[in-house]
Amino acid sequence: MTGIAKRVYVLADSRELIYFDDADSTQPPGRAPDQRVLGARPPTAEMRHDPLTGEWIVVAPARQNRVVMPSAGLDPLAPQAPGNPSEIPSDYDVAVFENRSPAFGPGLPDPGSAAADPAYLNGPAANGTALGRAVPAYGRCEVICFSSAREGAFGSISRSRARTVIEAWADRTAVLSSLPGIAQVYIFENRGAEIGVTLQHPHGQIYGYPYLPPRTHQLLAQIDAYGPSLFADILKTEREGSRVLLAGEHWTAFVPYAARWPIEAYLVPHEHVADFAATSAAQRDELAVLYLRLLRGVDALYDDPTPYIAAWHQAPVRSHRDSARLHLRLMSPRRAADKLKYQAGSESGMGAWIGDIPAEIQADRLRAAITRADAQNPV
Repeated sequence: MTGIAKRVYVLADSRELIYFDDADSTQPPGRAPDQRVLGARPPTAEMRHDPLTGEWIVVAPARQNRVVMPSAGLDPLAPQAPGNPSEIPSDYDVAVFENRSPAFGPGLPDPGSAAADPAYLNGPAANGTALGRAVPAYGRCEVICFSSAREGAFGSISRSRARTVIEAWADRTAVLSSLPGIAQVYIFENRGAEIGVTLQHPHGQIYGYPYLPPRTHQLLAQIDAYGPSLFADILKTEREGSRVLLAGEHWTAFVPYAARWPIEAYLVPHEHVADFAATSAAQRDELAVLYLRLLRGVDALYDDPTPYIAAWHQAPVRSHRDSARLHLRLMSPRRAADKLKYQAGSESGMGAWIGDIPAEIQADRLRAAITRADAQNPV
């Protein structure tokens, strides 16, 4: 019904490549094959269990081989061209492919095996205090390119393209959730060198975790303690307060009451949905508009682009589907035009956050910036 087309191909080393064509695309239906000669994929990395925290730490040496700020002519996410043997053979609207140097995967557990059981890494036995425990870092890591343009971010694409990306997120969430051993699907965009971005090309990533990360464990513990209405009650409270940034028929953006970062915003659906795969066409249509407005507002705060992490949290694949709600957590360390907040002694050492800017002041500044961005570049 959307007119967005999905086209599946395979790269030279057998990694999957998927093109998503805009509803108003001018791309041809056929795409060129990948004719590169590539070596074997790296072995699946290792996860080690930290007995002091109960957390899993991935050790993935292959990630040392990632491309870091290549020259202008060498963009691994641009369409292949003479002198640029990139990852994507043809021009495209949106492209998704398996990461060449993944933190998780490329291996997956055998269906029905112990490693495919969600309790394998997430149950009480998995979080015990056994010393020296290590397991394969099964899972899936994908790269999603928002455009074939060499520079930009999600906020720089068109409304039609934003809708295509959201459709791709929904598709990949459904596909990765169906793979053996996947416990949670996480979608994110890192933007800016200050965040650690190694490529200027507009892109994000999609992780299929084999375990529930610490942030998810904390969230589920809060839901279990408060009750399944936690998200609904937070949303109701915020919509009645002073920190709302944007409000539509299906989504509301707000600065959270206990914001950690100098710039922080949530974007939450009004109706409960566990993940992108469960969203309706109407929810996806409105999100394409509101999300662009939010990101462009963040960029309008200062005279140059703002670094951020856009983290889309989704419910675990096999638990809390009726209580853990899909939501965006947008975070930036930028506390002034020329200043950054660092996770220093208290934050990094103890996980004890000290906020620099009250949430209400954040909200006032962001609302004004969104108004400026709307006037300058309406969606």
